[in-house]
Amino acid sequence: MKERLARLKAIQEFIQTQKIESQEMLVSLLQSRKIKVTQATLSRDLKSLKVGKIADENGAYVYVLPESGGAEDTESENANIRNFLQSYTSIAWSGNVVIVKTRLGYSDPVSLALDSFNMEEVLGTITGKDNAVAVFLKQGFSGEDFMKSLSEIIPELKNKL
Repeated sequence: MKERLARLKAIQEFIQTQKIESQEMLVSLLQSRKIKVTQATLSRDLKSLKVGKIADENGAYVYVLPESGGAEDTESENANIRNFLQSYTSIAWSGNVVIVKTRLGYSDPVSLALDSFNMEEVLGTITGKDNAVAVFLKQGFSGEDFMKSLSEIIPELKNKL
């Protein structure tokens, strides 16, 4: 148990302090600290830490931790906004279901971005295989409410919708 906790702490530290683009890079960093880990174990660790991947300012995908707080949180939110703007192609709704269409292969980053915004209206998201995200709204909220809140988070959307 101590080994696992030490490994999880090291993973968090690396993700917070470096731009980690792959599991291979993370395995290497862990090994440099004499922490042995298989790719399968690392995958489980990343899942348990709720680690996501977002595009950085150069478009490279890097691992991020959820809600890290402080300056990193602002950087993460800005990256999520960039990801959303670069990845979505259209937004439509009917009742309390919103469908966000994305560029091929970009549904995961868009879903991660939407989840990270912690919008009051959103009950949850489901990512499609490649190019769509279903956003389910809480009872009493409409697609218009969702769009208004999303536009407050991402002011650039006001001109595009």
